[in-house]
Amino acid sequence: MSSSRLETLALCLQNVLATKVVTASERLGELTIALSPADMLESMETLRDHSDLGFEILVDLCGMDYSTYGSESFTGDGRQGKRFAAVYHLLSISHNRRLRVKVFADDDEFPVLDSVIGIWPAANWFEREAFDLYGIVFTGHPDLRRILTDYGFIGNPFRKDFPLSGNVEMRYDPDQQRVIYQPVSIEPRQITPRVIREEHYGESE
Repeated sequence: MSSSRLETLALCLQNVLATKVVTASERLGELTIALSPADMLESMETLRDHSDLGFEILVDLCGMDYSTYGSESFTGDGRQGKRFAAVYHLLSISHNRRLRVKVFADDDEFPVLDSVIGIWPAANWFEREAFDLYGIVFTGHPDLRRILTDYGFIGNPFRKDFPLSGNVEMRYDPDQQRVIYQPVSIEPRQITPRVIREEHYGESE
């Protein structure tokens, strides 16, 4: 998006949402705003329904874990030390615009946000994915179940404190004739890639 169109969108958001926008930033030709959880549903409805905005399509929704990102005092994205966020990617066909919206959950121990299914029904599976992988609970979701991991899975594999090899593994036991769970047998290790080249590699003869 051109800089002039970004400025127009930013000005429109400032006029329509006013103080509900916690932060707004532009990077790589895209505009990102942060909303507080208390204002998110009202603001999301405005983003969809206001004639000057018209973000009628939710393209994507994903979870984020900022546990080891930057300084706790960094406030440039509205995070203010909070760990979990949901990121919404919106599209306005009528105005040919895109917008990224971040909403940070207030509680790191039990992150909770409102479901936007009532605004964009396409959020159904996206919210289930964020719940499954990050443990973000979306209140008002009609069927919040895991969607990618197994039914008996414990934990949230995309959280940064989740071990890369997992905690348990599953296999078929021919004696019991069923799938069983057992502690993971892979030895935890950190793999450091190395590039090995012959001496004088790439030098002209």
